[in-house]
Amino acid sequence: MGGRVLAPAEAGENDVVLAWEGEDVVAVRLPQLADSLDHILAALERKQGRPLAELDRKAKQDVVKVLEARGAFSVRHGVETVATALGVSRFTVYNYLNRAQTR
Repeated sequence: MGGRVLAPAEAGENDVVLAWEGEDVVAVRLPQLADSLDHILAALERKQGRPLAELDRKAKQDVVKVLEARGAFSVRHGVETVATALGVSRFTVYNYLNRAQTR
């Protein structure tokens, strides 16, 4: 998801330090949530084998369902980012979200 591995001494307050048998061995710097959304979208695009905007409506609805489960819409401008990636309007993304919730 775009994290970076660091030496424990380089860890900042928001990094995750992993220890083994009481000894700090590695630190992980996780990306900002907005960066994670870009990584998730890129992974979904690779999985589909083509740009998300080229998917049919059903496939786009499925992508929105996956993104919702991963918390993509809790990110500031998440709906706008997803709408752009899917080649649809924000209104359409909200419709897909509502459709997924009524199932």
